[in-house]
Amino acid sequence: MSTSIDRAPARSATRDLAQIAVFAALIVVLGLPGQISIGSAGVPITLQTLGVMLAGALLGWRKGALSVVTVIIIGLALPVLAGGRTSLNSLAGPTAGFLIGWIPAVIVIGLLTALMMPRYRLIPGLLITILGGIVVIYAVGVAGMLLRTDLTLGAALAANGVFLPGDLAKAVVTAVVAQQVHKARPGLIAPLRGHRASAA
Repeated sequence: MSTSIDRAPARSATRDLAQIAVFAALIVVLGLPGQISIGSAGVPITLQTLGVMLAGALLGWRKGALSVVTVIIIGLALPVLAGGRTSLNSLAGPTAGFLIGWIPAVIVIGLLTALMMPRYRLIPGLLITILGGIVVIYAVGVAGMLLRTDLTLGAALAANGVFLPGDLAKAVVTAVVAQQVHKARPGLIAPLRGHRASAA
């Protein structure tokens, strides 16, 4: 009996590592189509933010953040970001904030999704994804642009407005996928309130 109990945490850790690795790989794969830079600010359009949104909505904040950090760390040595860029390339440019913003974005999505559990609801899930995957990333990204360029706040916001429809589409895809996945696999993200209740 004790042997099977002892193996349970090991199986759980192995499963968690596998999920982190799979989503890190997904984020990398979503960068393979490349990037399109629009406007004088040169902010790239990529599909990798879709992977960030999905990581938070499906894995929760801890595993989601680890998958994102894994990509960024691998990117220090390998060109895993869209357009064949490394993390160093991205961090050295004026759009560094958009890469850094992945981390708080996935944490916000994961935490708020856990608060909604055990049942994932489409509209709240969509609003959570918009908050984390768009508002947070844009806020950090625009702040980085203001620090590294001569753009005014209005000009920086205008330069990023063209990306909003595409990012809204990614948020919708994320919410629809998350609803189906959580319906098929309940318990993928533990309810945050449940942890608080058990702790109390």
